[in-house]
Amino acid sequence: MDKTLKELIRISNTVGKDPSLVQGGGGNTSMKTDNGKNMYIKASGTALKDMTASQGWRRMALDRTRAIIADETVAALDAQRRELEVVNRLLLVCNDNLKTIARPSVEAHLHSFLKKCVIHLHPNVVGAFVNAKNGKAILEKLFADQKLPPLWVPYTDPGFMLARRIASLVDGYAGTHGDKPSILFLEKHGLFVTENTPGATLRLTRLVIARGNEKLKQFRPVRIKPADAEAINAARFCIRKAFFAATGEHANVTHHITDSIAAFMKLKDASRMLKRGILTPDELVYANGPAMWLDKLNSAGIAARLSSQIKKGNKHSVAFIARGLGLFIAGPEKIVPTVRDVVESSIFIRYNAERIRGLGGLAVLNSRRQQFINEWEAEAFRKKIAAGSAVGELNQRIAVVTGAGSGLGRSIALGLAGAGANVALADIDAKAAAA
Repeated sequence: MDKTLKELIRISNTVGKDPSLVQGGGGNTSMKTDNGKNMYIKASGTALKDMTASQGWRRMALDRTRAIIADETVAALDAQRRELEVVNRLLLVCNDNLKTIARPSVEAHLHSFLKKCVIHLHPNVVGAFVNAKNGKAILEKLFADQKLPPLWVPYTDPGFMLARRIASLVDGYAGTHGDKPSILFLEKHGLFVTENTPGATLRLTRLVIARGNEKLKQFRPVRIKPADAEAINAARFCIRKAFFAATGEHANVTHHITDSIAAFMKLKDASRMLKRGILTPDELVYANGPAMWLDKLNSAGIAARLSSQIKKGNKHSVAFIARGLGLFIAGPEKIVPTVRDVVESSIFIRYNAERIRGLGGLAVLNSRRQQFINEWEAEAFRKKIAAGSAVGELNQRIAVVTGAGSGLGRSIALGLAGAGANVALADIDAKAAAA
């Protein structure tokens, strides 16, 4: 295996195993070859922890990648045409001869202007600063002792415009400091750490996370009486019924309870914090916004709130936090872990931005920024890959098949499952049903 690719896989797997850093597989990594001609980068829609020698990455010609940013004909296009053109061009400059539909990361052009090794993450700890009104000032104080001060990147629409802005900021930074920045904090986005060796990049990443955590608060452990299975199932079907009434979609609803969700439910202002608005592109893309707070489980009331979101032209909620019960997620099985991670990250960020003195409270995405993200094809592609592209005509429907262990019942069960249904198997021959 190419040495550069081997190093990329190692650092990707290392950071990708920590959900507090990547939120359901988000973030990306890259490594430039020693001769400066090529760059290996994570493929879009692939989790860092899942990258292997055979999948999850692309190799790109470095000079042709950088040239995309300088092309004024691309800059002159309207936003939707521009972003689609950039995605196509990034794919065209791949020179690895892989027979795959995998795209290089949508931020590949941005990576091309940074140092040799790049780790880009969406850590919860950094999110608390880059989504707070005074986060920039606090971060500058926290890292004032660094030889190269961190570079703050004001919010910019993701994609081509963000890459262009970073290229300009990095160029100006190098002119002032004699070197490119090693730490970049992107407002409402996340963290870039970049050095000339994988080891130095990993060490600096750990330093940033550790130092940021020293300033923040973790949720206090709380005791919560576990809800019984009957109450949880009643809540799941209540939300499923409301979801169908408002959207016309059959959704599988799953239940989740963790220490952080339990602690958040105990906060007196939990509902208010969730209503403050959408924090990040990931929260909008994967979770359709912050989780909906439910004081009471009433399907008609929940359906009315979902319908109101749709009438206003917003995405309808897919995550719900029910007081005393926990988090409920409506959606395909494959995307549930990502939504859960995004929700847990969101409540941590909200808790700290509102509680830590000096951070100044939450800064949320305005409507124009939300519209751009909703229309960005690259984000729709990421969500499609995360959720799995195959959808059967009975997707998310529930079927119960009796006598499913053999004969006609077995064939019916397999057929329903193949069409996308959630199938419950009933048979007096338990071994046959299990098989």
